[in-house]
Amino acid sequence: MTADALQAIRNYLALSPTLGTAGQPTAEQFKAVAEAGYTVVVNLALSTSDHAIPNEAEVLKSLGIIYFHIPVVWEAPTPADLAIFFKVMDRNRDVKVLVHCALNMRVSAFVYLYRMLRLGVDPAVAIADLHRIWQPNPTWQTFIDQSLT
Repeated sequence: MTADALQAIRNYLALSPTLGTAGQPTAEQFKAVAEAGYTVVVNLALSTSDHAIPNEAEVLKSLGIIYFHIPVVWEAPTPADLAIFFKVMDRNRDVKVLVHCALNMRVSAFVYLYRMLRLGVDPAVAIADLHRIWQPNPTWQTFIDQSLT
């Protein structure tokens, strides 16, 4: 049941046994996240994003999940945002992490960069996973390109 419940989360994608990405889960779906063994959730969406859960931190705490909120402005991702994300991910490499935003677009770009620059994932695999979610728009493609140089 947990696998089906995870697949019901908008744009959920398991990239490895310890890394998943998704759009915004509902409060109910976070129960499935906990049951699947995720111990850390990183949210890159703004608190005003579509379907945001106002008390997400409290919901996750009640489930025993550690929560990090790194609000990334859709129209203007920054190197500082990415640096904070990398620090959070580096410190949680040994646990199961779910990274989400509103639709898994911000997340797929940030996780693509993390996998490329920190984990050394094969570029063909990393880009294929990014494109399973979306083809980055010009703003995000520029951000990705600049981050890779």
